Amino acid sequence: MKQFDVLILGSGLAGQSLALRLAGRLKVALISKRQMDDGASAWAQGGIAAVIDPADSTASHYEDTQIAGAQLCDPAATRFVVEHGADAIQWLRDQGVPFTPDDTSWGMHLTREGGHSHRRIVHVADATGAAVQETLIDRVRHHPDIQVFENHLAVDLIVGHKLDKRDSGCLGAYILDLDSGRVEAFSAGHTVLATGGAGKVYLYTTNPDTSTGDGIAMAWRAGCRVSNMEFIQFHPTCLYHPQAKSFLISEAVRGEGGLLRLPDGTRFMPKHDPRAELAPRDVVARAIDFEMKKRGIDSVFLDISHKSPEFLREHFPTISARCLELGIDISKQPIPVVPAAHYTCGGVQIDLRARTDLPGLYAIGETSCSGLHGANRLASNSLLECVVFSEAAARDILGTPRKPLSTLPPWDESRVSDADEEVVISHNWEELRRFMWDYVGIVRTSKRLERAQHRIRLLKREIDEYYANFRVSNDLIELRNLVTTADLIVQSAMRRKESRGLHFSKDYPQTASKAKPTVLSNPHWPRDLKRWNQSA
Repeated sequence: MKQFDVLILGSGLAGQSLALRLAGRLKVALISKRQMDDGASAWAQGGIAAVIDPADSTASHYEDTQIAGAQLCDPAATRFVVEHGADAIQWLRDQGVPFTPDDTSWGMHLTREGGHSHRRIVHVADATGAAVQETLIDRVRHHPDIQVFENHLAVDLIVGHKLDKRDSGCLGAYILDLDSGRVEAFSAGHTVLATGGAGKVYLYTTNPDTSTGDGIAMAWRAGCRVSNMEFIQFHPTCLYHPQAKSFLISEAVRGEGGLLRLPDGTRFMPKHDPRAELAPRDVVARAIDFEMKKRGIDSVFLDISHKSPEFLREHFPTISARCLELGIDISKQPIPVVPAAHYTCGGVQIDLRARTDLPGLYAIGETSCSGLHGANRLASNSLLECVVFSEAAARDILGTPRKPLSTLPPWDESRVSDADEEVVISHNWEELRRFMWDYVGIVRTSKRLERAQHRIRLLKREIDEYYANFRVSNDLIELRNLVTTADLIVQSAMRRKESRGLHFSKDYPQTASKAKPTVLSNPHWPRDLKRWNQSA
């Protein structure tokens, strides 16, 4: 058994930011499923939204967020995040992040993205996430109070009431070492879920292979509530090319004047929304989906060729280079694009201190639901949320008195054997991702959701039986978590009898007069924890 003051599951921007804020005061374990730079944070191109320009205001950022979120954004959480935006950027600058400079008094270039009424996106060219991660990874690796465990995957949280312990909170987690195949118990006074989203539940996604809903599924099994899981953001512009896996074309391309066109060169966004290409992502994604289905075409095209080659090389070096590798010169040709699953707006329900329903368990970043994103995330608010809530979690953890760490039972493999046929896992993985794309995608119907729910129940029984009888593996753990997450998405979608933001139903096309979140409570939630949650 390993013991730490704080166990952080996930090594993206949220997890690393928290680890650095705690280091020097507490002993921290940082668990990374693959290498530290393999998560979704490193893939983020556009930037981080924050009010930096004096001509801008937090009130405007708040209003833009509410409009994009279809008025479902939690007011307190939204104000909390936008009001701490400038501090978050300053903290990153203090860590050494080299934001693209300019000659303004604040010294950083600000770009604009869809849904924003001002230029407020701080960025590092078109590879912001990679630059931020590179900076923080170097600091994390060299800090003596942070122990990094790469190629380690959380199997499940360890919860006191399930062990008949007096402490009913989260006591740590069982972690699978992917190199040795051994599962170890990690005991911790505080456990933090920073595992990212669940994009791999869909056939087409901009997310890395690590985005399998692990934290959401583990928290649900531990008894935590989840919220707004029906709101899966489909990014409008994923590069459509047989050799381009999950390559995103940044929102900033449209922010800097990129136009969406049909194969014959005709623009189509103005007839869908007066904001045209600068409409929020849900609007643009549905418009593209509509045009593709109506015309039977494989993609639409994003055209930025009217900008000079020098401008494109300066602002979009990563996109320009990748497209050129595939034979697309964006200074002369439009870019073929399609929508793809991009961001999980819902997740584990938290408060403004990043606390979940389970004592000792926190959630930050995409795996959480703070209420900031509502029914549709505003572009570049996600990295901001990671930094702001890492600070909130750190403040709460450091303000909590230390308690003795629990002695945890070792992982029990005495009644399982090696899997006989791995093909069961790969077949179920493919089936799940395909029917989620077909039935629970950009446009939904009640019949489609019922079909998806029926298939999920069959898969869940099969996977639960497999999990009970065979030794755990990376693929089995991820598939188990994806099926749980898919079930939560479908349950939430079936409860929403309206169309709002990212959830569009042909059976309920109208938007209700009052915006209400969808909150799912685990029926196995213990009564004593319910009382704790109500008093928290």
